[in-house]
Amino acid sequence: MILRYGAPVGSIVELYPRLDRCMSQLKTMIGDCEDCGDSLAAGTVVIADSLTGSSGRFARKWHAPAGGAWLAVAWPDIFLPEFTRLLPFAVGLACCRTVRHYQIDARLKWVNDIVVSGKKIGGILCETVLSKQGERFHLLGIGINVNNTRFPKGLQNISVSMAELLPGSIERNQFLGRLLAELTLSLGMLHHDEALFLQRVPDGSTKLSGHVMQWWQQLCDSQGRLVVFGHDVQKKPLYQARVTGFDHTGGVVLTLQNGETVVESSGEIRYLDSDCPAESSR
Repeated sequence: MILRYGAPVGSIVELYPRLDRCMSQLKTMIGDCEDCGDSLAAGTVVIADSLTGSSGRFARKWHAPAGGAWLAVAWPDIFLPEFTRLLPFAVGLACCRTVRHYQIDARLKWVNDIVVSGKKIGGILCETVLSKQGERFHLLGIGINVNNTRFPKGLQNISVSMAELLPGSIERNQFLGRLLAELTLSLGMLHHDEALFLQRVPDGSTKLSGHVMQWWQQLCDSQGRLVVFGHDVQKKPLYQARVTGFDHTGGVVLTLQNGETVVESSGEIRYLDSDCPAESSR
């Protein structure tokens, strides 16, 4: 049942030697389908060898040369809002599990980074778009440093690639195949979690719980970390706190120096400590 829910992943796969952004190509494809009286197939994937205009959160430029895994997936807006909020966690989980398949100790950093020993090896960006005809899609953008080993000056000390951590290069198509398989599992599990939630609602239980967040927390290294929080933490850091947990909607639980606890559902964190404390999930 779980794999059936996620089966649309890769229903159509389009490969390009170079694109501006994979998400932009998906937006074009959504419009082209509508112009022909059709709808873009759920799970359509766009993969590029390199990107020239890629960006992450807050329009931060993303270095995406040949050798990396650069792709985006179109997923129709069929989740309840409560589970739509968990899409970044499902996608991040799939990316982290794929990297870990190569015996690399990849971890998840709240909310959308994949890291190895504090260095970023990948990231995700989820964007919701509305077509001209009113059809809503979630675009799931993924960037993972696979065989690319050269980084711009500002990224050299904070980024790493899989090839730098392994004896040799990785067969990229095989890596992409594994990643799509993990996305099938993660998105299928998110649908399954939603189905179980809906079964409980008639009995009066409206609390979210599910395997996706449980699996995500097991691989997250943010628990117990001393951090700076901000909605754009690079430009506007707001306050320091310690990560003391996560709620069922993916919000990060932060404990301030005065003992007050706050839950942030959006934004980002920057680690202040170099190593995980004893209570971390590592």
